[in-house]
Amino acid sequence: MLNLRMLAAVLAAQAMVACATPSVPFTVQDASSDQYPVNDSSESAAPPPVIRLDDALFTGTTSGKTNRFYGIPFAYPPIGDRRLRKPEPLPPYEGDRSATAYGSSCPQMPMTLPSWVEGDLSKALNSVVGSMYESFTPDNEDCLTLNVVAPSGATPTSNLPVVIWIFGGGFEIGGTATYDGSSVVGRSIDLGQPVVFVSMNYRLAAYGFLAGKEVKEAGVGNLGLQDQRLAMRWVQKYIRNFGGDPSKVTIWGESAGAISVNMHMLTNGGDTEGLFRGAIMQSGGPLPVGDITHGQKEYDEIVKLTGCDRSKDTLACLRTVPYETFRRAVNLSPNFFAYQGLVLAWLPRVDGDFLKAPPQHLVLQGSVANVPFISGNCDDEGSLFSIASVNISTSADFKAYLKLFMMPTASDAQIDLLLRYYPDTPAAGCPFDTGLKNMLSPQFKRVAAVSGDFVFHGPRRFFMKQRSSKQRSWAFINKRMKDTPFIGSAHATDLINSFGNGELKDYVIRFTNNLDPNGKTGMGINWPQYDVAKPKAAVFQDSTFWPMIVTDDNYRNQALDFVANLSLIHPI
Repeated sequence: MLNLRMLAAVLAAQAMVACATPSVPFTVQDASSDQYPVNDSSESAAPPPVIRLDDALFTGTTSGKTNRFYGIPFAYPPIGDRRLRKPEPLPPYEGDRSATAYGSSCPQMPMTLPSWVEGDLSKALNSVVGSMYESFTPDNEDCLTLNVVAPSGATPTSNLPVVIWIFGGGFEIGGTATYDGSSVVGRSIDLGQPVVFVSMNYRLAAYGFLAGKEVKEAGVGNLGLQDQRLAMRWVQKYIRNFGGDPSKVTIWGESAGAISVNMHMLTNGGDTEGLFRGAIMQSGGPLPVGDITHGQKEYDEIVKLTGCDRSKDTLACLRTVPYETFRRAVNLSPNFFAYQGLVLAWLPRVDGDFLKAPPQHLVLQGSVANVPFISGNCDDEGSLFSIASVNISTSADFKAYLKLFMMPTASDAQIDLLLRYYPDTPAAGCPFDTGLKNMLSPQFKRVAAVSGDFVFHGPRRFFMKQRSSKQRSWAFINKRMKDTPFIGSAHATDLINSFGNGELKDYVIRFTNNLDPNGKTGMGINWPQYDVAKPKAAVFQDSTFWPMIVTDDNYRNQALDFVANLSLIHPI
């Protein structure tokens, strides 16, 4: 158990950092500059900013060179009979409103590990990705609010580019309060390329991604994505009041947020409806998912646990059961630290409405928004989500695991071929390029390699290969924090670069302004556009002299091609 205790200590230390300031796992807010403090006493010295929306006046706060407006509702609260229905836009605003505090996060799932994983590790993980959200913004079903951060001098005629941030969390946890938009806007001002930052809450878990035939028949699938889309329409209607230009919007997300960005590129036949002109995806692409009825097992379990199995209309029953009853049932479903790992219980699926076909099929059909995009991954995407699989000790165990969860419809021959691309050699596993280090168990690095490639690396490479000849694109790989014990350059480690003091933030700002991460004239190290004939990626690495290099994007080429082809045939 020594290895697990060491990992628990690492994650517990990260949890202490995370809980010391409103931040995301593995990242810190850019609050080192006295220009952009989180709590600035100067806010009381100057009149607070006020924005008129319809017949309402919203009062925000000032921090350094930025004005912040938090907790603005953009839809009717999805409570009562509006639970498990598409979001509805609000009528015109009226009256005086306070916009000085974040709204509640949407209901969060508890992060728990299987019983065979040591208790100290389970507690540490829960502290990192679970309890921190409750500490900063308690969750509630009434959660559909958004936030706007703008340069303090912006006016309705400023016509500034807009970046919309969609947070991650496996479609199970997360909220806007853990991401400081002031750091992005403040840096954009310093670069002389100011932007307006918007973030929104959206429904998670079964509240936003309930699946099953009943959901499909009622046309209420992918509600979390519908929430995001409505928030994007809100931006089109109101962002000029904050100084933004609705024709210059970039959507940007990480993890579930990046997958969401990709889903918005694929929905509606690729028609953006004028909602965005660029996209940035950190660890997320065309997720290999199938029909929404693949989630029938989870739907039936929720119905049973709430007592709605006695109802003739189970979906109507789920809308009327008390919130705590529904919540208890949802919280018993598998989370992304459960044994099944990245085969999530709640995630976007093909509902015949928002998604007409599996995402990768839509890519092949050309149902893709023709906008410039950035897409990248962390090197060791699968490590964090494979901790629960430490009881897998043999190749036979691993094959049974794949057959049970990740590839239940694949043949034995297909799985055997997959395992040839991912041999039983720890030095070839994830965290990559670490030799025999980081072996939590005999099969841990192998499980982590397959999981990360199937959900993250494979979809990214597939998307780049299919689209780079048709639209301008740029790729990156984050290899920083490689020395983190057992998990390496794990999922979400790139957030330090984009929300902390990192160069990826600068590239995001320049892309939002110019649809090119290098800007109009080029700044810093040139980031080459992706070319499928000679694919290149920016690599962010732990090096004082060469923190960013450009290299060939050809790692695990054959394995990733096979993973992409297999997931086309056998989506989750």
